Parts: sequence; C-alpha cells; structure tokens
Amino acid sequence: MKCPFCGVDSTRVIDSRPAEDNCSIRRRRECDECGKRFTTYEKVETIPLTIIKKDKIREAYDRSKIESGVIKSCHKRPIPVEEIERCIDRIETAIFNMERKEVESSAVGEIVMNELKLLDQVAYVRFASVYRQFKDVNTFMDEVKKLLN
Repeated sequence: MKCPFCGVDSTRVIDSRPAEDNCSIRRRRECDECGKRFTTYEKVETIPLTIIKKDKIREAYDRSKIESGVIKSCHKRPIPVEEIERCIDRIETAIFNMERKEVESSAVGEIVMNELKLLDQVAYVRFASVYRQFKDVNTFMDEVKKLLN
C-alpha cells in the first residue's frame, strides 16, 4: 500500500478491525519512511452486476438508484436513517445473493417492495404506486386492500 503523504510503497498495518458496517475491514497503517498514519478499508469484491430494464436495455447496477427510491418512499415518515440504511443493505444483499451476473429490474423492484412492506406500510404503498404505475384510484385501493389482508 502506497503512503498517501510521501508515496513510498513501504507501509505496515498497525491495527485491523471490522468497520462500522461489518462489511469491510478498517486498517490503520503507518508509513515506514515518513512515519505518518492513515486508514484504509478493505471490502470483498463482488461480481459485476448488470440490470436488465423493462425495455431490455442493460445497465450497470447502481446502489444509489435503490437508495433514491427508498429514501423518496420514506420521505416525512418516522423512520430513523439507520433503519433505512439497514433496509437498503438488506435489499442489496438479497440482490447479490441471487448470484447472477444479470438481474431483471422487475426482480429488484419486488425485493425493494418486500423490504419496504416490512419497514413501513406507507413507504411501501408510495413505492408500489410508482413502481407498478397505478393508473387510477381503484388500482391504488386494491394494493392497500392486499396490504391490509
């Protein structure tokens, strides 16, 4: 690992521990040349994932799109940020646990809806109304009735 201060390749690990997310390792390093310390994070490399959209266009998986949809659905709801982040982590884990290189966006949408249903019913209905493109109030009411049963 190169020192970010002096550029020398000679650094050593002085402390390792799991990062706060428990998905990576936090390492404190010290440069043998200049003596300065810095932190690095080590994370498992995942399989590159491609999402197949409804129109069959393929695009690279982008976590920020899931985050955006979930955060918009949870807007002005009494849900702590930490719970929303854990929900997004569970969604991402479920997607990668499919162990496929290509996943249809409809499968991703269903995973998001299942997690939102457990997190907050209003957020679930908000997401479902956009995802399923409700055409009228009756479609909306049908979804709410399913939720209540």
